[in-house]
Amino acid sequence: MLCAIHFSWIGISSGQIAKSMIIFGVMSETIAIIGDGAMATICAGILTDNGYSARLWSAFERNADEMRRTGRNERFLPGATLPEGMEITTDPSEAFVDATMAISAVPTQYARAVWESLKSHCPADMPICSVSKGIENKTLLRPSQILADVLTGSPDGNLPVAALSGPSIATELIEKLPATVVSASTDEKLALKVQKLFKTAYFRVYTNTDIIGVEISAATKNIIAIAAGVLDGLRAGDNAKAALLTRGLVEITRLGMAMGGRRETFSGLAGLGDLVTTCISPHGRNRSFGEAVGKGQTPDQALSETDSVVEGVATTTGVLELARQYGIEMPITQAVHAVIFESQNPQQAIYDLMSRPPKAED
Repeated sequence: MLCAIHFSWIGISSGQIAKSMIIFGVMSETIAIIGDGAMATICAGILTDNGYSARLWSAFERNADEMRRTGRNERFLPGATLPEGMEITTDPSEAFVDATMAISAVPTQYARAVWESLKSHCPADMPICSVSKGIENKTLLRPSQILADVLTGSPDGNLPVAALSGPSIATELIEKLPATVVSASTDEKLALKVQKLFKTAYFRVYTNTDIIGVEISAATKNIIAIAAGVLDGLRAGDNAKAALLTRGLVEITRLGMAMGGRRETFSGLAGLGDLVTTCISPHGRNRSFGEAVGKGQTPDQALSETDSVVEGVATTTGVLELARQYGIEMPITQAVHAVIFESQNPQQAIYDLMSRPPKAED
């Protein structure tokens, strides 16, 4: 059950403790969660476990009604029970009432439109933690920059924003299996606040000031995960998978450092850690999409079989454009783009990668 860690020795749950805290005036913080997908649901559960009040805003009345009626989010996270007493609304005017922080859990390509619809209701000084992963194709902005652009008028605007990222497969977090992630912000106090909000006995949070490196890692690892899935679909073997992850990390690091990220970020939880999980987990959307393509489905067919957003598909285009702008070589990303958008046969893409001119390892 997602919503409560049970305290068996006294027969009450953390949800009940939270209710008691509200009654006696102890609880003071409400956290607004923008989005209704898997990660939004996970965030609601963790925050409730930690004694905070969570209010989830959904853009879809039908999904919100279903969640209110059943107490579950079967569309995006089957098996997850929503926290008892959690508010669910579709009214923008209710989203941020009495909230001290917002969690942005909207897929990157939709984040701008969602926050445009909410910005008149969002307090100007509201701290926001983004859990989105990707690059906005039209602007090539990272999720935190999209938020700043919408809410301040500039991607470099003075917005208190953090990013929470790392190896965090939702289906494992439902079961409270151990996971470790990074809270990143140039504002160290905000990174620490996010750490405090989310740290539990099963969810460990480190802090990091390199939000550029963390968000670039989060975006690009999904592209490598698609390639990993293609290898799985083709039964290309473990040697190929190991080579892919290693050289994929090289690509991620090249681009991230060119954009201002720190090298150590890419060998940490948000970089290597998230890359490994995304490339090996049978539950990862991007890897599963790639596997379907490797087994012979077209990209459109593979996308039609999931309600969830496969972030790596759209992100591939944006990352390639960033690589061009920064003069970075990203052959794996180019190969994934060719398979998804240029109808290249996956076997041919692998052959082309393996047949590139010999060079020294970098």
